[in-house]
Amino acid sequence: MNDMSQGALAQASYDARLSAEAKSAPDKPVRGEVTKETQIIAIYGKGGIGKSFTLSNLSYMMAQQGKKVLLIGCDPKSDTTSLLFGGKACPTIIETSTKKKLAGEEVEIGDVCFVRDGVYAMELGGPEVGRGCGGRGIIHGFELLEKLGFHEWDFDYVLLDFLGDVVCGGFGLPIARDMCQKVIVVGSNDLQSLYVANNVCSAVEYFRKLGGNVGVAGLVINKDDGTGEAQAFADAVGIPVLQAIPAHEDIRKKSANYQIIGYPGGEWGEIFEDLALNVAEAPPEHPTPLDQDGLLALFDAETTGGNVTLTPATASEMRGVSYEPKASLEVIYDEA
Repeated sequence: MNDMSQGALAQASYDARLSAEAKSAPDKPVRGEVTKETQIIAIYGKGGIGKSFTLSNLSYMMAQQGKKVLLIGCDPKSDTTSLLFGGKACPTIIETSTKKKLAGEEVEIGDVCFVRDGVYAMELGGPEVGRGCGGRGIIHGFELLEKLGFHEWDFDYVLLDFLGDVVCGGFGLPIARDMCQKVIVVGSNDLQSLYVANNVCSAVEYFRKLGGNVGVAGLVINKDDGTGEAQAFADAVGIPVLQAIPAHEDIRKKSANYQIIGYPGGEWGEIFEDLALNVAEAPPEHPTPLDQDGLLALFDAETTGGNVTLTPATASEMRGVSYEPKASLEVIYDEA
């Protein structure tokens, strides 16, 4: 068999596996009350809203308060821990596992988990662009974590950073399988980030109806400019605001330069001290998600286009100005 035939067969096999993955339904949640002493918290939010910034500073503050914290990046971009480590990229679990497997070696903790000032951190990673499903990559990453002893690790807090733009498949894993006790959403005073936050609330309620136990502990407002839409959203869905991080130029610059600002005694330290306390104590709530009109109502109609009406299209408009109705060829029989 020539190389081209072998390549075609390999591609066909790969396509078939991807098709099977796409058709597979999500697992139902694990039933039963959570009994772990470790608080496992999944943080969701729209891409670019500042989850990594929030989590790096939150985990750092928790560690300075004497807590043992593990931060796990579950975003395929693998950038959750970059601020924590001054811009340096962590070797991801998936990439490291692949390399070790090819070399006939086993992955060890020191290959994928790194420490800064008491914060333990790692990145799951994801497939290369166009070469697999990001959600399946998350599932595979957690399977590798379990082999490394995830359920035996001793932490006060495990913080999971998840992309919130989609809450299907692997990205919904903590909610669907009761892997965490509660969810926190990060948003801002803009429609798109609150749309994502609302989707997360919807996913939580969906899996609760299937028997899940996960609830939403609250909302962190990042880049808060004081306009109030995020607070109004939290009030409307029935979750607390755990902290509001102001839209301040100093915070933006330090974040862009990979500087931690969440440390005791710092200019912005009190914000993250309060956030750490609220995250620890906030109970999981049952949110009441909004519909699209409810979301739009949080904003001024002139800002969002909420005053636009839906005008039905006609058949003649779809076919052009020369369209003329034609008699139907359908045979209609008189009732007997």
